[in-house]
Amino acid sequence: MEDRELSEVLEALLFASGEPVSLDRLIDATEEPRERVARVLEEMRAQPRGGLLVAEVAGGWMLCTRPEYAPFITRLLRVQPQRLSRAALETLAIIAYRQPITGPEIEAIRGVSIDGVLGTLLARGLVCEAGRKQAPGRPILYKTTEEFLRYLGIRDLAELPPLEE
Repeated sequence: MEDRELSEVLEALLFASGEPVSLDRLIDATEEPRERVARVLEEMRAQPRGGLLVAEVAGGWMLCTRPEYAPFITRLLRVQPQRLSRAALETLAIIAYRQPITGPEIEAIRGVSIDGVLGTLLARGLVCEAGRKQAPGRPILYKTTEEFLRYLGIRDLAELPPLEE
């Protein structure tokens, strides 16, 4: 298969999936060598097609709409962007940079109760339980999810901006 055909096949796979697809799954589906699939994906990322682009998000590859067209898509779908409150953003940032972390540890940093905010973040799938801490009372540990990476549009936590003390 030529590079152009592989590019079209990858585009079709990403379109059909609707969510990030790992490089390994794309290799399995195309039965092409890893280096070739990775190279063609990088070429596709570098050259957006019309209103679409290929992005590496949450540990996989995804077909997305270009950000500059978001207002049009919002009007078409009549979707209001789901914004997080300042408290939710602060709590999410603490979890992202300190994970895994317990509720009491988050409250100690924020200085206020986080029960409602944490419930919102859990309901939206931005954070999840990551086990229990080996400490008295065995409090629940929390960490961010792949949905969090998608929400921010980043590949992994290494792409978070540096935390300034």
